[in-house]
Amino acid sequence: MASSYHNPVMLTECIEALNINPEGIYVDVTFGGGGHSLKILEHLKDGRLISFDQDEDAKRQAENISSRSFTFCQANFMYMKKYLKLNGVTKVDGVLADLGVSSHQIDSPERGFSTRFDGPLDMRMDKNISLTAAKVLNEYSEEELHKLFGMYGELKNAKTAARLITQQRVNKSIERTEDLKNVLQPITPRGKENKYFAQVFQALRIEVNQEMKALENFLHQCGEVMETGGRLVVMSYHSLEDRMVKNYINKGKVFGEVDKDFFGNQIKPFEAISRKPIEASEEEVAENKRARSAKLRIAEKIIVKDIKQ
Repeated sequence: MASSYHNPVMLTECIEALNINPEGIYVDVTFGGGGHSLKILEHLKDGRLISFDQDEDAKRQAENISSRSFTFCQANFMYMKKYLKLNGVTKVDGVLADLGVSSHQIDSPERGFSTRFDGPLDMRMDKNISLTAAKVLNEYSEEELHKLFGMYGELKNAKTAARLITQQRVNKSIERTEDLKNVLQPITPRGKENKYFAQVFQALRIEVNQEMKALENFLHQCGEVMETGGRLVVMSYHSLEDRMVKNYINKGKVFGEVDKDFFGNQIKPFEAISRKPIEASEEEVAENKRARSAKLRIAEKIIVKDIKQ
């Protein structure tokens, strides 16, 4: 089922990292095509899996799974704790997140995620939200676009890109992916067009779906719902996400300094299992280009030190 829809990256590594207890409760917050969820279910006996995805297509994929151990929640993972509670779950043994866009979403021109196809500038993971990439491009101020492209796209010419867009949209609104590419063509670095457009599209996608805010909320909830010894397994595809995940695991916060208790002990819920992120093998990258930028981080829930220590 999953292979035609979405080819999961580092599937074996993710499942091994979860260290699955057949009787445990697990969460897959990025169901997508169901590749990871199906594999987790294979390892469960009397355990339970709760999967999340806000995408309508993912919901249809989930309807193909008939296991009694499986529950699907059509929701953004930033509401994980709330939906777990609605399903009678307060503590879990492992959480898996495969961040970014599924290959199915990228390969659907009408979704507007891909730089390869012409399609409407939509980019919504959840069709119920009103903000689209076209709205961002046509309604945000030059200053807002500059900040967006600089922060989320890490564009070196973010200011120029913002100015060009605001100048061009006066004559004709930017509605399609090809419109946007044509507008930015004069300032696109020669020989690096694909990378540049990927960064622009990434910035818009992150803004439309509020991905950084969702990730921050989700990570902090992991600390609250995870059983001691439970595993947090997160795969990210760009440096912004990876930095947040790394900071949260190492410091207990996605930004800023680590909190310490009265005795100078770090207050953080997780301990990194591996200091460096795991990357895909050369063989996998050759088969699946998406694996090239993937970074997998694994952490284990630790016992919070008693203040008397």
